[in-house]
Amino acid sequence: MKSDIQNKDDIIKIVNLFYERVQKDEILGHIFNEIAKVNWDTHLPKMYGFWDNLLFQTGDYKGRPFPPHVNLNQIFPLTCIQFNQWLVLWHITINELFAGTKTEELKQKSQQIKELWNIRMDMFNAPLNT
Repeated sequence: MKSDIQNKDDIIKIVNLFYERVQKDEILGHIFNEIAKVNWDTHLPKMYGFWDNLLFQTGDYKGRPFPPHVNLNQIFPLTCIQFNQWLVLWHITINELFAGTKTEELKQKSQQIKELWNIRMDMFNAPLNT
């Protein structure tokens, strides 16, 4: 039986496996690897802090995650296709590693982020569609 997410070490396991998958993904890989040219040494610790703070209110993340995506969107318009794939990979990764109350909470929070970001990106991209 899988255990529930307990702490930052568990978040790190999820984030590391997730981004290994993202880098190889047909929909997301080229965005992270070739367009955004993500520096994984700086990006991964930010993501550890982001998700740890979101789930456990640790205060480990003080940034604003949306503006970098707006900047990326100016180079490569982001759509619900990318955010939906992000969520699918995130949930597959979480479900593979953990089960329980905190696990479900993390999935719910990520679902809410995906929905909000889809709406916000649609607003940014609306002038492009007219």
